Amino acid sequence: KGRFGDWLENVQDWGISRNRYWGTPLNIWECACGLQHAIGSREELRQMSDNCPENVELHRPFIDEVTLRCPECGGVMKRVPEVIDCWFDSGAMPFAQHHYPFENADLFEQQFPADFISEAVDQTRGWFYSLMAISTLLFNKAPFKNVIVLGHVQDENGQKMSKSKGNAVDPMEALQTYGADAIRWYFYSNSAPWLPNRFHGKAVQECQRKFLSTLWNTYAFFVLYANIDGFDSTKYTLEYDKLSVMDKWVLSRLNSTVRAADEHLANYRIPETARVLEDFVDELSNWYVRRSRERFWAKGMEQDKINAYMTLHTALVTIAKASAPLIPFMAEDIYRNLVCSDDASAPMSVHLCDYPTVNDAYIDTALESTMDAVVQIVVLGRAARNGASCKNRQPLGKMFVQMDGSLDEAGVAIIAEELNIKSVEKVADASAFMSYSFKPQLKTVGPKYGKQLGEIRTALAELDGNAAKAQLDAAGALSLALPSGTVTLYTEDLLIDTVQTEGYYTVADRGITVALDTTLTEELIEEGFVREVVSKLQTMRKEAGFEVMDTITVYVSGNDKVQAVMETNKASLLQDVMGTALVSGTTAGYVKEWDINGESVTLAVQKN
Repeated sequence: KGRFGDWLENVQDWGISRNRYWGTPLNIWECACGLQHAIGSREELRQMSDNCPENVELHRPFIDEVTLRCPECGGVMKRVPEVIDCWFDSGAMPFAQHHYPFENADLFEQQFPADFISEAVDQTRGWFYSLMAISTLLFNKAPFKNVIVLGHVQDENGQKMSKSKGNAVDPMEALQTYGADAIRWYFYSNSAPWLPNRFHGKAVQECQRKFLSTLWNTYAFFVLYANIDGFDSTKYTLEYDKLSVMDKWVLSRLNSTVRAADEHLANYRIPETARVLEDFVDELSNWYVRRSRERFWAKGMEQDKINAYMTLHTALVTIAKASAPLIPFMAEDIYRNLVCSDDASAPMSVHLCDYPTVNDAYIDTALESTMDAVVQIVVLGRAARNGASCKNRQPLGKMFVQMDGSLDEAGVAIIAEELNIKSVEKVADASAFMSYSFKPQLKTVGPKYGKQLGEIRTALAELDGNAAKAQLDAAGALSLALPSGTVTLYTEDLLIDTVQTEGYYTVADRGITVALDTTLTEELIEEGFVREVVSKLQTMRKEAGFEVMDTITVYVSGNDKVQAVMETNKASLLQDVMGTALVSGTTAGYVKEWDINGESVTLAVQKN
């Protein structure tokens, strides 16, 4: 079927001879009497020739000097002048490379047919056909089990690359600019291999940012703190029973990812492989590492810190092995630094390792499902904060969640910490926190009910928003009893707006509704102010060039109100910025003026 099937249905006879000098000499000898004979081996050539050297060179001009005795008339037979079509050479590759059937029969039979071949779509009439034609003739079966047909590379506008058009990309320049791994990853992840692929720098850089940079930054985070603590993975073991929920979740996701990637690769689904690896690296960086950072900052090597190190080390090494076929250079760097630097007995290259195996004991689908819900709730909570114009650094008192299924204590704790909320409560019905308003969609309602439009507007404005939305979701339509008669409006006939209940902001998606209580008490406002101060001090640490583990003295002046708030919350503030002392009324070190929530103040940081 398809392109190859169409070609085979209409295939013409293949004349395999070519009038050229270079190439495989056509193995046919011809006599003046008209007899032609095809030689099948060196041995047959020597038997039929009186002048064939023992170790005859089978290429021109040497083979042309070999003559045969004609079995019919006894005359001299000479080789015909033609050579064989080079496509015949390529199609004979599976057995010719092993000199089969004269040698290496066992090796050939182990490797034939090939598990997999790949070439561009223009080889439909070339290599793909020559392989298939010769193999069918000799062995009556296909020479390969799987084939990936590649689409052509185009410019960013979908045009064929051409030097004359000036839109061709020099591959060596591209490799120098973006790197081999980035270009490989772009082709793997951008689209199905058989489709035309538009190549341009911005697209490669975007792929590089989403996956390679995220993976490298996660690896760099681990290396930074591992070097500070002198962490050696060979001195510890991963003790599953002692791990936190986040550790168990990321190990479950890791093994689920390896299973999916292995299955996709086994079935030659390359973009799908790239997608599951990219999704996991995003979760590892933007969820696990971000949620676990403070564990790496802890002093000493307590068990929880060891667990965090071992979990992240396991994830990075495993993902390096899993992605090695796709990004060989970065995977090699990560593997050699994390494994070979500590374990002299380990394989010296990631490419000498087996593909990672799945540890079924680590896969917890229920935990993965629960964490998916937690992440979705956090995403909705952030959207609600944005909608309410409330910064994440400003603590809030309460959030209500309506969803199917349950939320355990660990999930509630993660949500509360992520969203900076004091309390998270699951409710059966969130309708009290929001309602809906309805207006007619004039493009559809006008042509159908033009004369009744005024009545429809009035009726929609008087609806109980929540009841009407429930009816619409259940039945797909609303029936309105108007003075002029009953009309039925469908979803496409309605403009639906969310109406927020005062003091709350509600967002819903995919069966989950969250409602933020946006009321701010004095205590919450002060706590939010302290978080803003911490953020400014962290910025100053970075601008001053301090190292991660440098301790500092914090100075504040120029605003009595800010000084009082900082003094009241000194302990937590200093802990968050690696501070050892708070000095009011003066400054030293790196000094900067700030406007924090309308309060002007001068802050300073000095390395101890």
